[in-house]
Amino acid sequence: MGSVLAASSPNPPPPAPAGAAAPGLTVPPGFGMPPLSTAIPPTEVTSGQQPEAENPLPNPGAFDECHRKCKEVFPMQMEGVRLVVNKGLSNHFQVNHTVLLSTMADSTYRFGATYVGSKQTGPAEFFPVMVGDMDNSGSLNAQIIHQISNRVRSKLAFQTQQQKFVNWQGDAEFRGEDFTATVTLGNPDVLVGSGIVVTHYLQSITPALALGGELVYHRRPGEEGTVMSLVGRYTGNNYIATLTLGSVGAHASYYHKANDQLQVGVEFEASTRTQETSMSFGYQLDVPKANLQFKGSVDSNWVVGATLEKKLLPLPLSLVLCSFLNHRKNKFQCGFGITIG
Repeated sequence: MGSVLAASSPNPPPPAPAGAAAPGLTVPPGFGMPPLSTAIPPTEVTSGQQPEAENPLPNPGAFDECHRKCKEVFPMQMEGVRLVVNKGLSNHFQVNHTVLLSTMADSTYRFGATYVGSKQTGPAEFFPVMVGDMDNSGSLNAQIIHQISNRVRSKLAFQTQQQKFVNWQGDAEFRGEDFTATVTLGNPDVLVGSGIVVTHYLQSITPALALGGELVYHRRPGEEGTVMSLVGRYTGNNYIATLTLGSVGAHASYYHKANDQLQVGVEFEASTRTQETSMSFGYQLDVPKANLQFKGSVDSNWVVGATLEKKLLPLPLSLVLCSFLNHRKNKFQCGFGITIG
């Protein structure tokens, strides 16, 4: 399906060091941000002159993606029965239907659509991109992503609860040769004098080390404040170590790729507000010959979870089994999912 399938793959490929998904709201299920590539023109060498050194530092990617590699190893929790049907109508347009039957929450139906424009900026990069989905109660989630230039990308996202707007935000991201800067504006209201402004900056110090920070400013009648956090990420040949420190707590993660089949990740989180800490261990095992993927996790709260995904090639069909057990609360959840298309 060409560009539509490239933009709506359920499991997008890991971003290259020079490209990452734009920060902001969580990307809706079934959609993946295309990477952003930066071309560096070659340097001409004249006789009798030393070649001018190119910038050796890569672009560090987005601030929000620092812990992404580790989080992708952990299984996603699912409860009940889920059926997803994807249908491509053209090279630029795709629709999907999702039915969720649950015993713990309301059963829902969601209709989604994805449109990808014809402006090509890379082998699998097409803009603008419009993604939206609506449930049976009329609540809507939508996003519009557009590549304004080779270095500037913008996004507008909004969410409604039936007939009321509950959240909307816009952001702009600028990618330099060795840094990424982002500004996000959320729920601004000039009349009331409320809103949220988030700024991110990530700088490559060495080819392996990147440092950055986040500043969040929020204001509403009778309340105003700022929250700042710092991040450091070190990337090795087959591992990534990341640490985030701020006034609200700390978040550390370690990702290691043992081989082409096995990946592991460890996370540590501490909150100064709730005075709680937690540690999680997860792994992902891929069996390409069997078209099988297994993910498992266990944390310090004695919650054990696992997912098993099987692709029934050559049919466009995938089966997913999920189970989570909380030993401390003696609570068990399981789910079964089918994806067609």
